[in-house]
Amino acid sequence: MIKQRIEKLRKIMKEKGIYSYLIPSSDYHQSEYVGEYFKSREFISGFTGSAGTAVITLDEAGLWTDGRYFIQAEDELKNSDIELFKIGEENVPTVEEYLIEKLPQNSKLGFDGKVICAKEGKTLGDKLSFKNISIEYNYDLINDIWEDRCSLPNKKAFLLGSEYTGASFSEKLARVREAMKEKKATSHIITTLDDIAWLFNIRGGDIKSNPVVLSYVVVDLDSVYLFIDERKLNDEIKAELNKENVKIKNYDDVHKFVKEIDENQVVLLDPSKVSYSIYNNIPKNVQKIESINPTIMFKAIKNQVELKNIRNSHIKDGVAFTKFMHWLKTGVCKQEITELSATEKLEEFRREQDKFIEPSFTTIAAYREHAAMMHYSATKESDYKLEAKDLFLVDSGGQYYDGTTDITRTIALGAISEEVQTHFTNVVRGMIRLSRVKFLHGCRGYNLDILARGPLWDLGIDYKCGTGHGIGFVLNVHEGPNGFRWRVLPDRDDSCILEEGMVTTNEPGVYVQGSHGIRIENEIVVKKLEKNEYGQFMGFEVVTFAPIDLDAIDERLMSDNEKEYLNDYHKEVYKKIAPFLNEEEKEWLKEYTRSI
Repeated sequence: MIKQRIEKLRKIMKEKGIYSYLIPSSDYHQSEYVGEYFKSREFISGFTGSAGTAVITLDEAGLWTDGRYFIQAEDELKNSDIELFKIGEENVPTVEEYLIEKLPQNSKLGFDGKVICAKEGKTLGDKLSFKNISIEYNYDLINDIWEDRCSLPNKKAFLLGSEYTGASFSEKLARVREAMKEKKATSHIITTLDDIAWLFNIRGGDIKSNPVVLSYVVVDLDSVYLFIDERKLNDEIKAELNKENVKIKNYDDVHKFVKEIDENQVVLLDPSKVSYSIYNNIPKNVQKIESINPTIMFKAIKNQVELKNIRNSHIKDGVAFTKFMHWLKTGVCKQEITELSATEKLEEFRREQDKFIEPSFTTIAAYREHAAMMHYSATKESDYKLEAKDLFLVDSGGQYYDGTTDITRTIALGAISEEVQTHFTNVVRGMIRLSRVKFLHGCRGYNLDILARGPLWDLGIDYKCGTGHGIGFVLNVHEGPNGFRWRVLPDRDDSCILEEGMVTTNEPGVYVQGSHGIRIENEIVVKKLEKNEYGQFMGFEVVTFAPIDLDAIDERLMSDNEKEYLNDYHKEVYKKIAPFLNEEEKEWLKEYTRSI
């Protein structure tokens, strides 16, 4: 089927004189996760991971993805004639390098300009200019061969009140306009869905697990234009928008609107977020200020109301996960449990919690070697039955009205080997070392990442992903610009200075193909400590509370300080979670939060 689709695409490419066609994973808003309508790269390649780029030429095909998906992509691309390019590996060309080599002189590169950001489109144009390559960006060729493509989503939006967000739409709009004035901009184009949701305090269901609404926004100093399917807006939202005289326009009208921007306007936009099509539709003589959206930093630094709600949502989520862990550890010998049924049970426990909306991403429930695939998703065909042995990795989270959660625990269902126990213990040690660090303000995630990787690097092993990512407030589970990574990646917005109120995950791991995978993940909040003549010292507050499986730890490998930290953490777990458990669960939790 994949081969047939590629041949159909090539036929259309030949008709239009296109030698190579580029298909990214994004939607019109550069979203990481996208709705079904936008899964063109999955349609043409068969690869289901969230990150990747397909390139189809008239005689070759390639798929680029990162280390989270190497194992999965190898499996899903079998027999497709699509070559896998492992991003970041030695001697593997980038998409740009591949195109520079493969595109003949005077040929044409095609892509849908609505799903390619302006920065990438311009960079490709510049780097291919020496071969006189022209770019055709007005065609969505996948749409021409995708016969049963679904419609755009039409889920209703809802308003998130100030009791959750800590600031009204009017207050946030004033901050954005103040930032615009500082940059001497008179107009600001926002296309990223989480930035729009944050600004307007609206949430929706247009992308599974990401409570956003398909929309665009143009903010002027005296007016606001919201491009959206108006049927998604209820009376409560409209009343809030009317306070600032927001003008509602059709979702698709944004491209026509930007063509008519007055030449006296000074437009603020982020070329890594705004699409190539929108960027090119802005009249050439309109001055552009290319900079990150002010909302990105505003959104990343949570206010005190948001932090209070986040702490509360994590208690509920910790209760759900602890109940699940008790059910799993005590039930694996008594009943049939599979990866899929465990996933369903965990969601059942979450749905019992107050203000739960939906999972914050597709649960990764991976037994044995499945856990070596970082983003494994169980299917009916792959579903493993759990046994009273080996490790079971569960990475999951919830969207609540008062917060977004992301937690990973790797659980020993029975006996594990000494090597696996060593790997597990060193993952825990790395997580602890990063959690308890004290650092000066000005540090970025890459200054601290070695704390998490150090115990694994000592063993001569590593993991092919970041150590942690920022996380939204009732928004996307992955959110820039904060994160932990051992090096800066130009296409990753996760290397900013760590500021008080930022929420980041802490999740080192080990992934051994064909054997096992281990990840332990807590969310941590940046906080201020003492300030003295040396500067402002900072630290982290842990907000995730659930037991770390002591059955898999070799305490002989841990320092006294590391054991003390783990014991103190487990005391807090018991203190915060036990009041919401029944007597059997409490007794179990007491055993699994014991001091070592």
